[in-house]
Amino acid sequence: MDQVSEKPIALDLEDLHVGQWFTSDSYYMDENRIKAFAAEFDPQPFHLDEAVAKTSVFSGLSASGWHTAAVAMRLLVTGGLPLANGIIGLGGELAWPRPTRPGIRYGWKARFRKYCRRDRNRTRVWSKYEAVH
Repeated sequence: MDQVSEKPIALDLEDLHVGQWFTSDSYYMDENRIKAFAAEFDPQPFHLDEAVAKTSVFSGLSASGWHTAAVAMRLLVTGGLPLANGIIGLGGELAWPRPTRPGIRYGWKARFRKYCRRDRNRTRVWSKYEAVH
């Protein structure tokens, strides 16, 4: 993924404040990568064939939601919200309100909402993430 710049400085909880925003780098959604991901992981015709996709609910070729989720995870880990001890998904909601098309630059912004320290080695962090096209 040549679109990701060098990794930012990892942040500890003491570096964060409620309401703080973080912005990821961007990722170019290439048509060939969209089709390759779909062929391997989500082989539905509207992710693989432009003609079929035009007649679908998407009205054109679109990336798999799982592809956009995988890209989002990469962008979050490499800079969207650079937590010192990593990001582990203990829960959340995913929604794809509009298709992700080939040729766009895709990124995320994240807002730190709150945290709860479990013990000295574990803390749960709540953040809200929004796609940026």
